This record gives sequence, structure tokens and C-alpha cells, in this order.
Amino acid sequence: MKYFVTIIIFIAIISCSGGERKENEVLFWHSFVPATQPALNKMIEKFEKENPGIHIKAQYVPTGDALVQKLITSIQSGTQPDIAWIHSDFIDKLIEGDAIYDMDHFIKSKEGLSKEETDDFFPELLKSAMWNGKLYALPMEATVLALHYNKDAFKAAGLDPNTPPTTWDELYEAAKKLTVDKDGDGKIDQYGFYIPVFPASGQLSIWMVLQWEPFVWQAGGKIINNEQTKLLIDQAPSIEALSFWKKMFDMMHFSGFTLSHDLGFSSGTLAMVMDGPWNLPVYKKLNKFRWGITSLPAGPKDKATYIAGEHLAIFKKSNVPEKSWKFVKWFIQPENQALFSELSGYLPVRKSTLELESYKKFLSEDKYMSAFIDQIKIARAQSPIDHYKIEINQIIAEAVEQTILGNKDAAEVLKEQAHKGNKLLESIAK
Repeated sequence: MKYFVTIIIFIAIISCSGGERKENEVLFWHSFVPATQPALNKMIEKFEKENPGIHIKAQYVPTGDALVQKLITSIQSGTQPDIAWIHSDFIDKLIEGDAIYDMDHFIKSKEGLSKEETDDFFPELLKSAMWNGKLYALPMEATVLALHYNKDAFKAAGLDPNTPPTTWDELYEAAKKLTVDKDGDGKIDQYGFYIPVFPASGQLSIWMVLQWEPFVWQAGGKIINNEQTKLLIDQAPSIEALSFWKKMFDMMHFSGFTLSHDLGFSSGTLAMVMDGPWNLPVYKKLNKFRWGITSLPAGPKDKATYIAGEHLAIFKKSNVPEKSWKFVKWFIQPENQALFSELSGYLPVRKSTLELESYKKFLSEDKYMSAFIDQIKIARAQSPIDHYKIEINQIIAEAVEQTILGNKDAAEVLKEQAHKGNKLLESIAK
């Protein structure tokens, strides 16, 4: 539990300001990056124009553990928001604290959603916001993971810029050719592929796990069994996926890379990187080279990526729950989803948005967004974990860090970490 104690001590230092709430004001906490905030502000401006008398007070809160712990602290002090943008990983903590509404409270109300409307969401996005069979949040936006690659770097390395890697073996060989010391000073100037390894105790650990899980699927495995009673990370597919990351990391001497993945790609220091669509606005401005987007390379067993996104939850202690629901319901309308997608780079959460003529036109003119939409057909939701999801993510993150940065054997580490996770899962049944 030291993982949580550290975070709670840190958050206790931060004042959880709620301030005086104005009548008809909806406090909305989110963690959108600076590049996305202008799009969010435009959406809020549009909502307020269409719904006079309701003011959305949007406040940025750092993402990850800082967000969920600030939420928990705010609940205890009575300064919680009306709506929060949350990762599905944190929903169980809020449910256990009886902090957020079961979405059926709103969906089945007079101003709710029809079955046709709920069936219109990409089902994987709804699954990730469910706990014990109940839906506790609605998706606000969606993302899938794809491979971005520098076509000019490919050409310079003697690779076909129009034929990106399609398998793990091809990815390895391309990364090897693309990892070069350009000026002969003994230091690598361009790395072939970004291996997203971060400290397991840091706020990027969940992002690391989210990118590693598709490699497990590609190897034919999964993180946890269907009954949610046993972790499967000590089995062959997970060992193969982690060993592949380690092999790539060591081959490129990737410990020498110090930039963020987006800056590394835009600067030409990275030739290939896994990323979502939210960075498209940045890449379109900064990239001074030809680049493409394609599917993640297939593993030994399958082709796969994830579909995920942040969700909107409404808090039980809100003084304006109906107005909060009005904003949530407005944001998920197909036309508004199309607009937010065009402004922000995120994908829409509803299937019918893809059928709108205006959105079809947008995709026909934006090859990058169109490439991301294509990934939906091979995308999966993360394995559902109703209990100890944050702790299990931490356990997996530790396995990745210890194997790649600590130079430990993948099979041994995953066996040890699976045992730790299984002890948690066993405690649920007792």
C-alpha cells in the first residue's frame, strides 16, 4: 500500500479548491493536454450558447494517480466536482467510495438515452466503464494506438517509405536499420523505434501498460482470465511480448534516449513511434518530413491494438446533477462528437458519427485521421479488472521496468509479479 500512501501524502499538500459555486454552474475536472484544451473550450462555448443559463467551469488537474487521489480527497472534504474526466482504471476506487452515479440513473430517466442510442457506442468503450455489470461513466472521446513512421528516414535507410513493417520481425529489422550514428561521434542520433518504458512509480506507468498489452494480444495472450481470478502474465505470450520489448530496447541502446516520444518523433530523433490521434494537431504543425500512419505490426499470433478513451462520471454530491447530465448527453451526440474529433484529433465514441456526411468529408481530406479510424476494426478494450485495477497495473508496470531497465529475466519477473497480483485477487473471494 506504500504506492497509495505516497500519493495521498503528496495530494494532502495540494489544496483541493472548490470555491464558491454559482447557481447553474457545473464544475468539470479534466486532464486534457494543452494541445487539446482549445478544442474543449470551443465545445464548452458552443454548449453554453445552446444552453443559456448553464455555465461549465472547466478546471485542469494533472492526470493519472494525481487526478484520482485528488478526487478521493475532494470527496472527503466536500469539494468534489460535478463531472470528472477519468480513466476507466480509476472507476473502481470511486465506486467503492460511493462517489459516482450508476449511469442508469440518467440513461433510464425521462431525459435519458434510448437503447438505440446506447447501442450506438463502440461496445469496447462501454465495457471499460463497467463494474460488476453496471455502467458508471460514458465515453467522452476515443483513441486507438497506431504506428507513426518517418518516410524520409525510411528512404535514407534504404527502406521502402511506402512499405512500413507489418510483423514483429520486420519491425525489429527496420528499427535496426533506422538506428544510426549520423555524425560518427559514437552517439546514436536517430533511434529506430520508441520503447515506452517509464518508472513504475511514475504517472506514466499506466500509459506504459496500455501500450504493452496489445503486444500480449498479438502474441495470443491476455492479462487476466475471464473470471478475474488469476493473472496470466506469467504465461508464454506475456513472456514473449516483454522479451521482444527488451530485445528491441537493448539492440537500439535505447537507454540513451531522453526526449518525450512526441518531441522525439517531430525532431527526427525517432523514426517510428506508437501514438494515438491526440498528437495529430502537434505533428501537423511541427513535422518537417513526410510521415505515415499504419497498424501496429502483427505478432506471432494476431494483429491487434487497443481502443480506449476517457469517460465522464457524475458525482452523487453534485448540486446540479441534471445540468451535469445535460452536458454529458450533449457532448456524446454524434454531431458534437464529429466536431470535437475534427478540433481535437480524438476519435468519436459513436458509430453513427462515422456515417455523417460532414465527417466523411473530413476523413476524406485528412489521411491521418482516416488511418486511425481504420484501426478500430482490429481494436480491443483492455481486459476488464473490477478489483485492484490500479494495483495490478502497478504490478505489471514493475515487471516491465525490472525486466527492461533492471536487466532481469522476463519469465522470472512475470512469475513473481503474477504471484503478487494473484494474492490480491484471492483476497476478494475471502
